[in-house]
Amino acid sequence: GNEASLMLQPRNLIVVEENAELQVIERHQSMTSNEVLTNAVTEIFAAENAIVDYYKVQNDSKTASLIDNTYINQKSKSVVKVHTFSFGGKITRNNLNFFQNGEYIDSTMKGVTILGYKQHVDHHTLVHHIEPNCESHQDYKGIYGENSTGVFNGKIIVDKIAQKTNAFQQNNNILISDKATINTKPQLEIFADDVKCSHGCTIGQLDEDALFYLQTRGIPKKEARALLMYAFANNVLESVRIPELKSRIKGLIAEKLGVSLGFDL
Repeated sequence: GNEASLMLQPRNLIVVEENAELQVIERHQSMTSNEVLTNAVTEIFAAENAIVDYYKVQNDSKTASLIDNTYINQKSKSVVKVHTFSFGGKITRNNLNFFQNGEYIDSTMKGVTILGYKQHVDHHTLVHHIEPNCESHQDYKGIYGENSTGVFNGKIIVDKIAQKTNAFQQNNNILISDKATINTKPQLEIFADDVKCSHGCTIGQLDEDALFYLQTRGIPKKEARALLMYAFANNVLESVRIPELKSRIKGLIAEKLGVSLGFDL
């Protein structure tokens, strides 16, 4: 149509002081059918002993594109967890960067992506282990339908002095359409010699035996498929610490999968 395209450039600065605890929910949702590009930047500074839970809910309209840049700077003994739920939007690019500037830091990033018709989501993560005795955990789940495309590029850097680092990265994907695509690239750059680091990725399809079993118990095929996909994403969902948000995300997943389930999952 003749409707004007829109561009938004929000900037968030979050400073969490010593021994403070913060929970943030960020939701991207357009109120227009116009083409929209959001170019967002969020900086989080977590001081010593700070605890931060940051939840991103990306469920925008099919005319919306998002570039989401997040930079997290942590001091000693801080704990920061970021959960990213990518369900909507035309094109989404998530750049999530952690910098561990202290010892005994815990950085966690988890995500669930469910895509349908012509959707595209990129997840680019970076964890830079700069000091000793820190840990990081990455766990991303992707479910790709129709002719959607996903990208996961996860990078872990361990500096030479960052001994006793524990860094774990996992990316698991299910393709529920022959036309769906996922490109996954885990990366490790390790310059220290006393570390525990692992990374891995899987790409597969729904378990046909499990699907058949559920159907023999009287569950229709569509709902059985949805149950298996819930189970696949469940360990990410279970780590959401806000009950109302967890319930809302389960509802969004059911909506995305086109089912209505009359019981809690």
